[in-house]
Amino acid sequence: MSRKPANQSSRSEVRQGEAVASEDTRIAIIGGGMGGLTAAIALRKIAGVQATVFEQASKLGEVGAGVTVAPNAARVLERLGVLDRIRRVGAVPDGHGVYQNAMGGLVTDAAWEDSAKQYQNIGMYRPDLIDALAQEIDPATIRPGHRLVSVETLDSGVRVEFENGANDVFDAVIGADGIHSVVRGAVGQFPDPVYSGYIVYRGVVDASRLPADWRMISQVWMGNRRHFMCYPLQQRKLFNFVAGIPSDRPLAGAWSGPAEVGELAAEFAGADWDPKLQEFIECIEHTFWWGLFDHDPLTNWSRGPITLLGDAAHTMLPHQGQGVNQAIEDSMALATFLAAADNVADIPEAFRRYTSVRMQRTAILQNGSRRAGAMFDAQYEFADLKKRDADLRVGRDFRRSAVFDYDAQKVAEQALNRFQGVPVA
Repeated sequence: MSRKPANQSSRSEVRQGEAVASEDTRIAIIGGGMGGLTAAIALRKIAGVQATVFEQASKLGEVGAGVTVAPNAARVLERLGVLDRIRRVGAVPDGHGVYQNAMGGLVTDAAWEDSAKQYQNIGMYRPDLIDALAQEIDPATIRPGHRLVSVETLDSGVRVEFENGANDVFDAVIGADGIHSVVRGAVGQFPDPVYSGYIVYRGVVDASRLPADWRMISQVWMGNRRHFMCYPLQQRKLFNFVAGIPSDRPLAGAWSGPAEVGELAAEFAGADWDPKLQEFIECIEHTFWWGLFDHDPLTNWSRGPITLLGDAAHTMLPHQGQGVNQAIEDSMALATFLAAADNVADIPEAFRRYTSVRMQRTAILQNGSRRAGAMFDAQYEFADLKKRDADLRVGRDFRRSAVFDYDAQKVAEQALNRFQGVPVA
C-alpha cells in the first residue's frame, strides 16, 4: 500500500484491473481497537493489503478490564500467527468454569474449550491484547489522534475527514469504530441503542490479594436478579470481575463512570450471598460502571466500498463473551473475501459477500447474549430456576459445538466457492 500523507485529498482514478493485493491498494480501517487491529493483521496476511488504521485516541489502548479470547477466535489468531504471543500474556484457566447459585452451590460447569480440545478460553487484560495485536502491525500504518467526522463515497473511492482537519481518499473503508460508529451511518444504518436495564461494575483485582487457594477458573454467582463473574488474567497475576446489577441510572445521564467499591459490595451483601464471593469483593480496590446497551441486528453492513466490522456491525451484550471474538471472526472472513477480489472494482462485491455470510451468525449471537443475560439474572421465563438451570446445562454443549467449534476461515472459503460456482465434493 502506498503511504501518502493523511492530509492528501486528491487521487487518481480507480485502478481497473489491478489486484487488490497490490501494495498500491488503499484501505482505511476506522478504529484501532481489538477488531480494527485484527482486521489490519488479517488484511495483510490473508489478502496482502497493508491497511491504514485510524484511532481517535491519542494512543492505542483499552479500558483496563478483562476479555476472554474464546476457542473460535483463538483458531483465527493462530492462523494469523499471533496466538502464541497472546497465550504468553494471557491466562488459561485450570479447567471448566462453573455457574453457581448465590450461596456458591454448583448449577453446572461451563464449556471452556472446543470439541477437539485444541483451543481453550484465554483470559486477557485488554491492554495486553491490544499490545499483542499492535506488535504485528507496522507502526507507520497506525494513525492515533484521528477522530472521524465524515465518510463520503466518491465516483472513485471514499473520502474520510477527521476532527483534526486531516482528510484522505481510499479505495475502501472498514468501520471498526464501535457502538457509536460514524461509519455505520455511511451504510444507511441508524439503530437505536437498546438499554438492557442493567449496569455492570467492572475492573481487575491483584491476585496476590486473594486467598492462596482461590480457584483459577471462571466462576459465576447468580441470585436476586444479579450475577457476578470473575476469571484470571495476565498469567494469573490479575483477576477480572464483572457484576451485573439492575439499574435505571444510564437513562438519567451518563452511560458509564467511576464508582465506589462500597456501592458494589452493598449489592452482594448479607447472608443470602456466598461468603467467598464477599471475600473476593473485599479485595477490590477500584471499579467503574457501564450501562449495558446493544442494538437489534442491522439490515445491512455494506454499501459500495464501505463495510462494518465488530461492534459497529453487531453490538451485543457481554453475557456470552463473544463481542471481541466475533470481531476477530469478522476480520478473517473479510480478509478471505478480499483476497479473492481480482481488482479494486471488485471490492464492493467482496464486501457484499462478507456481509451475507456474517450477518446471520452475529445476529444469532446478539440474541443469544440477551438470552444468556436473562438466564443469569432469572428474568422472564428464567424466573423459574429449574428451567434456568436446565437451560444452562444444555447450553454448555451447544456453546461448545455451535460457538467454539466454528471455523470462520473455513466457512468463508466454502461460501466463496458457492459464490464462484465451484463444485463441492
